[in-house]
Amino acid sequence: MAAERTRLTIGTRGSKLALWQSNYIRSRIEALTGLEVDIKIIKTTGDKILDVPLAKVGGKGLFTKEIEVELEAGTVDLAVHSMKDVPTELPAGLVIAAMPERVDPRDAIVSGAGYTLDSMPVGARVGTSSLRRVAQVRSLRPDVEIVDVRGNLDTRMRKAETGEVDVVILAAAGITRMGWADRITHYIPGVEMVSAVGQGAIGIEIREDDEFMQDVCARIADPATMTCVTAERVVMRTLEGGCQVPIGAYARLADGVLVMDGIVGSVDGSTILRARAEGDPSDPAGVGHALVNDLLAQGAADILAAVRDASVTPDPAVDPKLET
Repeated sequence: MAAERTRLTIGTRGSKLALWQSNYIRSRIEALTGLEVDIKIIKTTGDKILDVPLAKVGGKGLFTKEIEVELEAGTVDLAVHSMKDVPTELPAGLVIAAMPERVDPRDAIVSGAGYTLDSMPVGARVGTSSLRRVAQVRSLRPDVEIVDVRGNLDTRMRKAETGEVDVVILAAAGITRMGWADRITHYIPGVEMVSAVGQGAIGIEIREDDEFMQDVCARIADPATMTCVTAERVVMRTLEGGCQVPIGAYARLADGVLVMDGIVGSVDGSTILRARAEGDPSDPAGVGHALVNDLLAQGAADILAAVRDASVTPDPAVDPKLET
């Protein structure tokens, strides 16, 4: 393999978590190929716009587009993404060729006071920028206050640890990957809060015609993770969802069966539609469509239409941007 390339270049965002993920993939590829792998930091639209809610910016791929442009141009050989940031429709000629084994997909609470969802006092300030989390928190605890939190992962965690907010809700995976698991106060069970599509999974995007990278990716990919995230992404794609709408889907393999839970909620938490679908792991798209059909039968389309209409003038307390 090494004779075909002298070195490889990964395109990535420059956040600490993005660099952790890219360095992890780099070590895997170097061990497989014996090649040196460089990392090229590429600033995306989502990284540049810090003072405007990303829902107001519009468009898709706010954290991937610029990286994909360089991938298409051949200036990088692969892109490494958090799968929850990747739009369901990729540019022509690009594919997600691998996902290594997923880590903890749950949401987690960081709180200086040691609060959980149940133990938070009335009026507690809950920091989150995710409409998916907002809807589910308001459903479970309509007596708390939602506060927008900005900044990188460590900054948001410190806001909760220093009391600027009472708790902050983040993806357990990112905290764990950064080596900060000891700062997690509480893991929210999936039965209480369904995670984001692709949460906890890393994706490797390559050019579809790059046979060398296809071979490398085949040796990195975890089939179970690929199956589960594929099913979840069917839900997001079919419902035309993204991180600006409160949709959650989490799939896993249980005794040889693909099981997936999903939710669609109103931002005020007054309505949370829940569905579960099970099926053959060889047909993740079928399981995804079955779950979507259940949610649509319950009225998901009307809820999502109302959320999108309201997003023109979003709740100032909530910045519906991409999740971490």
